[in-house]
This record gives sequence, structure tokens and C-alpha cells, in this order.
Amino acid sequence: MGTPDFAVPSLQALVEEGHHVVGVVTQPDRPKGRKRELTPPPVKVAAQALGLPVLQPEKLREPAALDEVLALRPDLIVTAAYGQILPERLLNAPQHGCINVHASLLPRYRGGAPIHWALINGEREMGVTIMYMVKALDAGDMIAKRAIPVTPDDHVGTMHEKLSRLGADLLKETLPALLKGEIEAEPQVESEATFAPNIKREDERIDWSRSAEALACQVRGLCPWPVAFTTWKGKPLKIWWAIHTDEPSDAPPGTVTQVDEQGIVVATGSGSLILKEVQPAGKKRMPVSEFVRGRPMEIGERLGEA
Repeated sequence: MGTPDFAVPSLQALVEEGHHVVGVVTQPDRPKGRKRELTPPPVKVAAQALGLPVLQPEKLREPAALDEVLALRPDLIVTAAYGQILPERLLNAPQHGCINVHASLLPRYRGGAPIHWALINGEREMGVTIMYMVKALDAGDMIAKRAIPVTPDDHVGTMHEKLSRLGADLLKETLPALLKGEIEAEPQVESEATFAPNIKREDERIDWSRSAEALACQVRGLCPWPVAFTTWKGKPLKIWWAIHTDEPSDAPPGTVTQVDEQGIVVATGSGSLILKEVQPAGKKRMPVSEFVRGRPMEIGERLGEA
């Protein structure tokens, strides 16, 4: 049971290891792009390529949809970013239970956007946890956990790819012992739990009164989706990439203090943010070297103003 790209390696790992996948449950096809064309989720595409039966209930909790899944009589349910809450009847059905491949080192970053928030918060280490599923959000006992370092060049896109592969590899290693009943799961410490809710529009807006280091983390934690933004001359300016410097500035936060092809330097609450890749309203994503040649931004201008 899974939906986005993150879940595809885990599905492929199950097949590669010779497990009998009786069915794949994913979200319905959704309209996407400017033309709003009906598009299948990545897990459906992968499942069909593997010749596996696919179910796409709009609401899994509806009796007819639930009965259809239970009719597959699974011994084990594996989920990875499925996108719907599993009903208790389903959680209790498989002999070996329901397990989830979650993109965080639980109990930290429970919820729908763990990769984003870990990067936004400047974590230097991230990872995946395989856990038993319970009614509470990402609160089940932990079966296996693995961490990897975060490099200075990492962003949501790179960590998404790394963690999806890491989760698939960990799943391969964990399942044999789990199916033999040799796993001793570890309860999560509730007092250490933190949450990673889905990203909202206000989470994308740059607040120039914050430190340059925090803003650089925000930018990388929103790249390549949904992308951090500020305003320039009253219109949105997306910031795809930026780095920070601790060198102090006397200018008010949001003030442009330097403009050249190496970067646009903007004063913050502490230090300066150097914009490296931007996207003006109605234009394509571009390096700052291209932006400054065609759209002059002047020293002393304030970003973030209406």
C-alpha cells in the first residue's frame, strides 16, 4: 500500500526478494498539470509494469473498499506513504500485522512531511524507520531503523531519493526475521515524539527577520517542492537555492546589500542570505547570473514587502 515515488522502491524490493504480492493498493488517479490530465500515481505505474493487481479506493474505510482489500487475504501488509488511515479492521487482519516504511528516525517527525521538516530544522542526520502500524499517527513499535548523514548539497529531492532506497533495502533485510517471528519491536518514547505536518503556504514564505542559517535550511527543506518564496516589487519571487553567511549586516532584514552574478546578498535578522537560484513571477527557474542580467535588482531594495 503506497502512492508516490517514495513507495516504489519498497514495492520493487518485495517482488525482487520473491515475496508473493497478492495486490497493490494506491490512491485514485488524479488530475495533474496545466491541462489537468488524469494521471496515475507512481505506485500504480510500477505495479502494472510488474503485472500486479491494483486497487484504488477513494476511501478505504468504506465497507465495500475494505472488503475488497480483505478478500486478498494478506499475511502481511506493507505500507509506504499510502496517504490514507488504515481502518482498525484492516490493521488486525493480517497474521503478521501491518508495517510501515516511514522516512524519519522515529519518534521524531511523525506525520506527512518528515523529510521537509527535518531539513527545515537543520538536521544533520536523517533516516527511515520500519514500524508496526497502530491507530495513532506513526506511533507503533519500531522494528528497524537506519540513519544516513545529510550533506551540505542535500535537499528534499536528494533525500527523498536516498531515503526511499534506504527504506527498500532495510525492508529487504528485515522481512525474513519478521516473518519467522524473530523480531523484538521497540516501543517509541512518547515524550521524544515530534511532528511533521504537511507543508502549508505560510511555511513557504521567507521571514527575513530570522537568521540567515535558518532561512538557508528553509530553502533547502522546500526544494524542489513546494519551493520557498518572498516578494519583490509586490510579486512572488521563488528562491530555489541559497547559502548563508554569518557576516553581520547593518541593513534592515530583507534589504538587498549586494547584486552581482555570484549572488544576491540579502540582510536577515542575523547574517546574510545569498540567493543563488530564483524564479520571478511568470518566468522560469534560473541561476542568479541570468536573473541579474535581465532583471536588475538594486542595492537597497527590500524583499518581502507587499
